[in-house]
Amino acid sequence: MGIQETNGTPQIDPTSEDNYRNFLDSIFEKQNEDPHRYGGRQVAGQFVQELFDILFAGFFSDLNFRDRTQVEDSISRFLLDAKKKLQPYLVGSNGPEINWVLSEFKKELPILYDLIWRDAIAAYKGDPAAESVKEVILAYSGFYAIAVHRVAHVLHRLRIPIFPRMLSEYAHEKTGIDIHPGAKIGKSFFMDHGTGIVIGGTSEIADNVKIYQGVTLGALSVSKDLASIKRHPTIEENTIIYAGATILGGDTVIGRNSIIGGNTWVTQSVPPYSVVYQKNEIRVRNSKELDNVIDFSI
Repeated sequence: MGIQETNGTPQIDPTSEDNYRNFLDSIFEKQNEDPHRYGGRQVAGQFVQELFDILFAGFFSDLNFRDRTQVEDSISRFLLDAKKKLQPYLVGSNGPEINWVLSEFKKELPILYDLIWRDAIAAYKGDPAAESVKEVILAYSGFYAIAVHRVAHVLHRLRIPIFPRMLSEYAHEKTGIDIHPGAKIGKSFFMDHGTGIVIGGTSEIADNVKIYQGVTLGALSVSKDLASIKRHPTIEENTIIYAGATILGGDTVIGRNSIIGGNTWVTQSVPPYSVVYQKNEIRVRNSKELDNVIDFSI
């Protein structure tokens, strides 16, 4: 089909024109399979930006509220616009009714706001390099990723199809941090540096947990028909997980106040107050070995 090769020479398939017409027809037909317009992936970014413009006025936007009424009016306008963005994902699904979703989301906003600010404070207290909470809000990718996750998780709990996953992928693209919207994350969560962190959808993370770059909270291999079971680990409060650690399995529980060392591989539970680490061996070469130096170039 299309361009073929005969004895190394490209030859045009005589049916390629028909193939191209079929290709055009397929695009036309698929757009009409669902008459509702989703607006593309950029809608997720717009949703987050418009909400954060309000929640972080003066940080993420130039908004300058003169009184509480202006704040309330801005939230009302946001919810009205959100209705247009979310409605297409609910039509024809088994999901809830849009007005109920927006009413519940509005109720969640104060809780959401408090959680996000606690995360910012946790990052400031947990990173000696942070000079202020303002710096965390404006410059820390880990803070941005958890803030977006908080929003996505609320919409996930409200049974909005697809859109919460779009929000998490938007944050993933911007920060390199991949958190499934289903993950349950407690208060004062801090991802230091953050790049390469992966947190699976059935993960449960308690309060005051700190995670470094490259950590994976993943699943042991399971078949598709077991997708609804808990596949990802539980991390109890006050745990620190250092860079590159991999923790797998739905039955795996990391007990409270534990430390998981860098580059460790954990597939079974550890009790509270544990320290898990990978032992490195240091050997000093003798003079005879110096003639055969292995020189790595990266």
